[in-house]
Amino acid sequence: MKINFIDLQRQYQEYKQEIDAEMQKLISEAKFIMGPPIAELEETLAQYVGTKHAVSCGSGTDALILALMVQDIQPGDEVITTAFTFIATAEVIAFLKAKPVFIDIKEDTYNIDPSRIEAAITPQTKGIITVDLYGQCADYDAVRSIASKHNLFIIEDAAQGFGAEYKGQKSCSLADMGCTSFFPAKPLGCYGDGGMVFTDNDQKADIMKSIRVHGKGSNKYDNIRIGFNARMDTLQAAVLLAKFRHYADEINARQKVSQYYTQNLNESIVKPKILNHNLSVYAQYCIRVPDRQDLQDYLKGQNIPTAVHYPKPLHLQPAFSSLGYKEGDCPIAEAVSKNILALPMHPFLTKEEQDHIISSINTYCQKG
Repeated sequence: MKINFIDLQRQYQEYKQEIDAEMQKLISEAKFIMGPPIAELEETLAQYVGTKHAVSCGSGTDALILALMVQDIQPGDEVITTAFTFIATAEVIAFLKAKPVFIDIKEDTYNIDPSRIEAAITPQTKGIITVDLYGQCADYDAVRSIASKHNLFIIEDAAQGFGAEYKGQKSCSLADMGCTSFFPAKPLGCYGDGGMVFTDNDQKADIMKSIRVHGKGSNKYDNIRIGFNARMDTLQAAVLLAKFRHYADEINARQKVSQYYTQNLNESIVKPKILNHNLSVYAQYCIRVPDRQDLQDYLKGQNIPTAVHYPKPLHLQPAFSSLGYKEGDCPIAEAVSKNILALPMHPFLTKEEQDHIISSINTYCQKG
């Protein structure tokens, strides 16, 4: 039995007729740059999230850069974020010549630990970037309370969490701005790169729409600010429109897959903990095991793919060595990085496939 970590081919076959129709329509109309699907997707997803505006862009990284630029981040400013996430979250801070300030995570959810934020605040601190890791929202009540007290902005990095909920409110609507990614492996993915920023702020939305097209003003060659090319490809918007029609069903399917894992995996394994007020979209289903490499090797022999998100916390990455962090600065993130392991996770995973994964893991655990 061959099992795919994420099965985009199976998904395509399921929605083939709708996806092909959207793509053919776009090709026939030949409106490839900022064509009609862009505005339709923005309107559709803003309504879904519950914000006034959705600003599409070229990638999740572009979304974070746009959100920081519209906050007028300057060289030397500091932005607090989690040490345990994909590098893009902090990379964008450094890219704008500001300073990422890393803090540790909560051991149960792997999200940023709000209790550590205030100790990291300095006169140079301008904001906080939270991450909805693995598809579960961070603790926004706690983060918002601190941000309000210190007059800091919050950017929600929901690259892995689009469609998730926190106390009944959709991800991407939980901060001053919410950013997501439509990379193919994300819960809602396109067939290339794509991203979006969500906000209720009219002025910021207008500025981001300008920045993403080289700082364009009222006409093509009226450049009123410094920007860059961060447009979403119209073909990707067309694909997303077709796939989004099925997204609620896919989220429900992800719940069933995750529940089956949780109910049947060996009790010695640390499984995801989803807080009662949260709905996770399970971008990944991550377990923790003390002998990760041995288990990975065993599962590979059973034709079961796995992945590690993430093997090294950001504060220990060579790219950030100039910041002076060392081992022990974020002990929970460091510990989790040594034993976290992602299992195959997608809405089209069959019971037979899951049974093979679960029985293989349980057999391995019993041997130990």
